[in-house]
Amino acid sequence: MNQSIRLLRKGTLLLSALVSLAGLQPASFSFAADTVPGSVVIQLREVDLGFPVEATVEAVRQATVAAQVAGRVLEVRVDAGQRVKQGEVLMRIDAREAAGSDAAAKATLVQARAAYERTRNLHAQKFVSQAALDQAAAAWKAAEGSAAASGAGLSHGTVTAPITGLVAERHVEVGEMAALGKPLVTIFDPKGLRVIASLPQYKLAELKNAPRARIEIPETGKWVDVQRIEILPTVDVRSHTATARLYLPENVAGVVPGAYVRAHFTVGQTKKITVPPVAVIRRGEVTAVYVLDEKGGAHLRQIRLGEAVAGSELEVLAGINSGERISLTPLKSGIELKAGSPAAAR
Repeated sequence: MNQSIRLLRKGTLLLSALVSLAGLQPASFSFAADTVPGSVVIQLREVDLGFPVEATVEAVRQATVAAQVAGRVLEVRVDAGQRVKQGEVLMRIDAREAAGSDAAAKATLVQARAAYERTRNLHAQKFVSQAALDQAAAAWKAAEGSAAASGAGLSHGTVTAPITGLVAERHVEVGEMAALGKPLVTIFDPKGLRVIASLPQYKLAELKNAPRARIEIPETGKWVDVQRIEILPTVDVRSHTATARLYLPENVAGVVPGAYVRAHFTVGQTKKITVPPVAVIRRGEVTAVYVLDEKGGAHLRQIRLGEAVAGSELEVLAGINSGERISLTPLKSGIELKAGSPAAAR
């Protein structure tokens, strides 16, 4: 096994020397399986060069339903987290005052219409003037408008969902007084989410042409590709930052409005040394990996990590060099090291 490893290393060094003499640049690549199970050889790889920005998730379609009629809340049919459809009844408000106004307006409409009919008949018989007929017609139209307004006010006692989505928050309880304009229910559409980020003014020139970005969810380590980016054409006069809207795919699991995420904007490419997260161990404030020597023996090496790269690997700032082999099973390597049996002794 040791002899095979040494031959493989010599062949790799010879190939690198030939490529260098030919004036060629080696192609970028990520970790590949080799002859030693459970380990990889660290290599420089081409990664996106960018900068992270703290951002917040918001719903593209969100509505806060407010009371349009004053009254006591009689019935509540929904709660936070419940799915609702557009037009579904959410709650009912005591609108007896509005009902009384509506009844009075309808009675006035009936009376105004009857008065207009009588005046029209009298005008046909030349008993009243055209002015009297016009006055009766105007009174009828005014009564129609009052009846329509009172009917609309009465309908506001039944609160319905303006959009299809999830109930984010319910702001009132049964028995509370609902004043005009008081928030009742907030609903958002989970299918359409976007991320709001603030970009420093000096970065706008780099992101002017075809910007690219990815969203990192720190809690889960998940990365999401952005479908579309909008950078608003104005800059805040106080913070000197521009607002960017990054639209996410539909139904992204684990992302809700108000959540904290990181937006990683890409401005170029560079080469970096990276390691897979499974190879990294953390002991208190120490971050390290197990480096394997030519005999397969494991040695604990402290490293300094940078940001996550490409959504699946971690950038190494110091502690390890390209061409060194590390263990992908650090727990097993630590046990073997403690037991005094190198991995290559298998």
